[in-house]
Amino acid sequence: MSKANLKEKESNIEWRAQLDLEFSKSNNKTILSHRKHFGPLHVQKPFYPELNGNCHLYILHPPGGVVGGDHLNIYVDVKSNAHALITTPAAGKFYRSAGPMAKQEQVATVASKGTLEWFPSENIIFSGARASIKTKIELSSDSNFVGWEISCLGRPASNENFSKGELDQRFEIWREGRPLQIERLWLKGEDLSLDAKWGLHGFPVIGNMVCITDNKGLLDSIRNLTNASTEQDLFSVTQVDDIILCYFLGNSVEKARKYFIDVWKIFRWEVIQLEAVEPRIWKT
Repeated sequence: MSKANLKEKESNIEWRAQLDLEFSKSNNKTILSHRKHFGPLHVQKPFYPELNGNCHLYILHPPGGVVGGDHLNIYVDVKSNAHALITTPAAGKFYRSAGPMAKQEQVATVASKGTLEWFPSENIIFSGARASIKTKIELSSDSNFVGWEISCLGRPASNENFSKGELDQRFEIWREGRPLQIERLWLKGEDLSLDAKWGLHGFPVIGNMVCITDNKGLLDSIRNLTNASTEQDLFSVTQVDDIILCYFLGNSVEKARKYFIDVWKIFRWEVIQLEAVEPRIWKT
């Protein structure tokens, strides 16, 4: 086989990967009670930086990027009274595609009195990528959830805009089988909304964060963070029933993450009465 044919064959390889995780409470400690995977999705061993036995887990995707035709599926099941914090050590990269859609789907179920903190690193959507990213969180009536999603359109540091391609991004929160919040961002490279004042204002970094709480006083504490908003980045927060929604538009992934970490620290202390302990990987 010639080198040209070999490269063509390699470019047509599509990854199929799935990761199933289950967290349970055992002897005052949250353990990773079940783990199953196929394809290039793995986890590091659980970390326990908190004295109360909460589990910190890092999801790994060794290839480092997602191409057209790839399908990645992650399923998380947090059992009653268990507490898991999940993050990733590196950005998710969605490379340009010649046609097929790259799909990533994450579904998490949190049982009664369970807690899930969902903090993946940002997704970088290369110009020319065709990406479908869906996150669905299914809660019981008295479970806790806080999580974010951050995306960077193009590669601003390389002066690459999201001039072509497609992004279909969904973030859904359900409780007892009913929708609390359903977000959908559907963009194409030529969309006017990328630069319009009623759209993304030309900002390449977009983020949204969800906190589940009926604590109305929490909103004022979080709104104090918006005083740091500038013309270079916009941050807003609102509360609808039992859900606080935070949004970021700007030029910096690092600033988006900083805003959301500050919100998380407030949520942790006010809602679940715990001091925030940042995953070690965030400091490297």
